[in-house]
Amino acid sequence: MSAEAADREAATSCRPCTPPQTSWFEFLLEEALLETHLRKAAPDPSPVQLIIQFLEQASKPSLNEQNQVQPPPDNKRNRILKLLALKVAAHLKWDLDILEKSLSVPVLNMLLNELLCISKVPPGTKHVDMDLSSLPPTTAMAILLYNRWAIRTIVQSSFPVKLVKPGPPQLNIMTQIQQEKELTENILKVLKEQAADSILVLEAALKLNKDLYVHTIRTLDLLAMEPGMVNGETESSTAGLKISAEEIQCQVCYDLGAVYFQQGSTNSTIYENAKEKFFRTKELISKIASSSLHCTIDEKRLAGYCQACGVLTSSSDSASQQSTPYSQIHSCMKSGSYQELVKIFLEDNLTLSLPIQFRHSVLRELFQKAQQGNDALDEICFKVCACNTVCDVMQGRMIDIQFNQLFLKPNKEKIDFLLEVCSRSIHLEHASESSQRKMAAFLKNLCLGLEDLQLVFMISSHELFITLLKDDERKLLIDQMRKRSPRINLCTKPVTSFYDIPASASVSIGQLEHQLILSMDPWRIRQILIELHGMTSERQFWTVSCKWEVPNVYGNVILGIKDNLTRDLVYILMAKGLHCSAIKDFVHAKQLFAACLELVTEFSPKLRQVMLNEMLLLDIYTHEAGAGVSGERPPSDLISRVRGYLEMRVPDIPLRQVIAEECVAFLLNWRENEYLTMQVPLPLVQTNPYVKLGQLLAATCKELPGPKESRRTAKDLWEVVVQICSVSNQHKRGNDGRVSLIKHRESTLGIMYRSELLSFIKKLREPLVLTTILSLFVKLHNVREDIVNDIAAEHISIWPSSIPNLQSVDFEAVAVTVKELVNYALTINANNHFWLIIQADIYFATNQYSAALHYYLQAGAVCSDFFNKMVPPDVFTDQVIKRMIKCCSLLNCHTQVAILCQFLREIDYKTAFKALQEQNSHDAMDSYYEYIWDVTILEYLTYLHHKRGETDKRQIAIKAIGQTELNASNPEEVLQLAAQRRKKKFLQAMAKLYF
Repeated sequence: MSAEAADREAATSCRPCTPPQTSWFEFLLEEALLETHLRKAAPDPSPVQLIIQFLEQASKPSLNEQNQVQPPPDNKRNRILKLLALKVAAHLKWDLDILEKSLSVPVLNMLLNELLCISKVPPGTKHVDMDLSSLPPTTAMAILLYNRWAIRTIVQSSFPVKLVKPGPPQLNIMTQIQQEKELTENILKVLKEQAADSILVLEAALKLNKDLYVHTIRTLDLLAMEPGMVNGETESSTAGLKISAEEIQCQVCYDLGAVYFQQGSTNSTIYENAKEKFFRTKELISKIASSSLHCTIDEKRLAGYCQACGVLTSSSDSASQQSTPYSQIHSCMKSGSYQELVKIFLEDNLTLSLPIQFRHSVLRELFQKAQQGNDALDEICFKVCACNTVCDVMQGRMIDIQFNQLFLKPNKEKIDFLLEVCSRSIHLEHASESSQRKMAAFLKNLCLGLEDLQLVFMISSHELFITLLKDDERKLLIDQMRKRSPRINLCTKPVTSFYDIPASASVSIGQLEHQLILSMDPWRIRQILIELHGMTSERQFWTVSCKWEVPNVYGNVILGIKDNLTRDLVYILMAKGLHCSAIKDFVHAKQLFAACLELVTEFSPKLRQVMLNEMLLLDIYTHEAGAGVSGERPPSDLISRVRGYLEMRVPDIPLRQVIAEECVAFLLNWRENEYLTMQVPLPLVQTNPYVKLGQLLAATCKELPGPKESRRTAKDLWEVVVQICSVSNQHKRGNDGRVSLIKHRESTLGIMYRSELLSFIKKLREPLVLTTILSLFVKLHNVREDIVNDIAAEHISIWPSSIPNLQSVDFEAVAVTVKELVNYALTINANNHFWLIIQADIYFATNQYSAALHYYLQAGAVCSDFFNKMVPPDVFTDQVIKRMIKCCSLLNCHTQVAILCQFLREIDYKTAFKALQEQNSHDAMDSYYEYIWDVTILEYLTYLHHKRGETDKRQIAIKAIGQTELNASNPEEVLQLAAQRRKKKFLQAMAKLYF
């Protein structure tokens, strides 16, 4: 029997085979472990259950003699457990579809890392740096499997996940779920950072054009033997299960297409790459369809991808492209031809070629555009929604909530269009009896839902209505309409008290719950709840919508209310109010909170204070989003309420940390530094970290103009931030660099987490406060010992220049924080030249020289009216000019280097002459000579071109020297004016080049 045949036979069983060289002790131990796990598992355990059990056992930490937790030992037992997990995966033929459906991201990450390890992939070596063609086939296949899984996981993580309403909380289960969620997020973060490398590895795999082999149970056993007993078979081209080159290319093309399609949302040109990969996948599937054993591609999904790429990319065959409804709809959305879009949907109500999910996605996009301020789209939204609703009715689906929302205020135009849609969606002479009944029921329910009898008459007198409903049915419907009591319009009826609204039980529970979800009127919400509680006393109606969320600190108090109606009402009013506040619908939020406050005032002082606190937060949001944007100071009453909240000493009141955070940020933004520095009660500073941070920031800003010896608060603020950015030794990343060993790096030593500090800073808008905290982080970034390029910042001299325990600071997190802070600061004021210099220094320090030049030039432009005035010397300092020189030098723009050398206080002739000697320059070279005003540099250029025999360039240099304004005998003012004019023209030319 050949080796390949033996591999296939071994792959049919997940039990370990018995190689003749294996010691009896090892074999018996392996068998005993497998039997033990089979007994512990279900009666018929699945292979994936075995993988999970083996890896869980192998990764259990151990205790040393001092009862300290140690990493899992690398002993024979754990090696055998890992080997068993790999054998089970080999039994599944390493099918990623099966493994991804059944294993979590951390478990599958551990499994594939073990595969890399046993396949002799050197640890710490980047896969992109390895030549796949020179590796053993099983090693190359292991690298391909890992990188395919990496980009598949990235793509899968971008899909929306339906949230499940949690059941009763169980602490141990919630802790386990949270730990797994955090570990998954950490792994995803690293995978996304390495995504570009994974894509390059897979692109390289497409060029292999040779068969590869994947490990089987037999080859894994051979690898697990003693090193001296391996006969070299696993290194040959026949070891393992053969995967053909076409199957490999098919799988890799599909995975690459999926990741390119995902990236296309941010860069539309990448859709072309996705299209190329998907169409190549289709070709390969048709080629290997009959002989494929391992290639499993979802062909329906592939067809959807191909269709989407055809719409999103330009095609040379525009006529065929426009023939599909998808392309026509995409074109209409792009050009704004919305009436044509409605026609397409009307026609499709008969042909039914568009999937309902696609129709709803188009409607969602229209809703988003309408919410962004395009009022003209409201009518289009209703028309498309009406088409979708009638389509749903004809296919027996439920009517969507959006239709009921848009039909809350019916009018003649809406009824006319709806009747047109109904007429064009059914051919009565060809329609089945079932279709006619569905349409008749829809029209009948439409009449029953209308209050205006004129609108009812429009429907009942329509030809379609008369044709579909028999005479008896029409008469019965008209009688029902006449006998029906008119509904009360809550918008016009005067309400004397919150409890004076009558309740009615005229509709079903489902319809009432639907109305309860949609309604934003507190009075209507209470009426619906009274009706619902009159129908049943067993339901908890605050659970109707999974989107009604109240913070846990409030939920415990609200759910303790004994009266069911009051509990539901308070919970729903608060949840809806918080939701409106989050989406900046402050008008509805205030109405809902006011009603809730009126309700709880009568029975709960605790909830009354909670509502007062939430209304304070709402008023802060309202001012900051309205008058505060234009710089208008808040009313003194609001400032007094903010102070009152911070000083509040009412016991047992549930408090949300975000309110204190917003209050402190509010006071800092409106320069209430005197209050924060002098008047805040000391116990509040000691108990609330945000108040302490706000006080230190206010005091530091207040003392900035003073002498250095008065800046004690700056040192205090420095120590607080350093402690927040510090980490303990046990939180360091492992040396082997594996994803599974990522540690939690948030410090618990400071007054808050670094992420909380960053979130708080992003609520600040006051330039002086932002400059202060930004300069602190810049100084902290510069303190590290291995820093090469310092970052400059305003007021940087007020901070200490050293840290006692330098190793404890997480400088990687500090660098990330500096980048985030300067990006945020520039969203507040994009023309702050000090912040622009910081951004430029960051790019310079990370070797992004073109971007650095962009921001250096932008900093000079904003403070000199685009260089029409002289750039202040504290902006273009010698350090900034030297960094610009280095950027140009590394970009091979040597003539620009020579010109910039003139900008220094003392002209750097050595650097200028060395740059001009370079012949491989990427800039405009001699066309820049008109910007040189230093005669010495021009004379050197003349000599250099004469020496090289470059006559034309020499003449240009001579012409530049010969200008009368550069004559050394001219007065100093004339020479400075000539230099200034050349500086202006050169910097403007540079700006056009790099902006």
